[in-house]
Amino acid sequence: MCRSIKPLRLPDRPASEEEIHEAALQYVRKVSGYRKPSKANQAAFEAAVAEVAAATRKMLDRLSTAKSA
Repeated sequence: MCRSIKPLRLPDRPASEEEIHEAALQYVRKVSGYRKPSKANQAAFEAAVAEVAAATRKMLDRLSTAKSA
């Protein structure tokens, strides 16, 4: 299922807000099966993208970048 998901960032630089949003959008599209949701599902789709992006930001902030970790 996830073969086409691309890496978000390289470990030597932080991910930008745009990269985080694009990765969240890619994930929600993959899981939902919709490239573009219907008008009836638009709010749920956008909320899911925002939640995934927030969780991604939180995880990236907590990751250790030390080589010994």
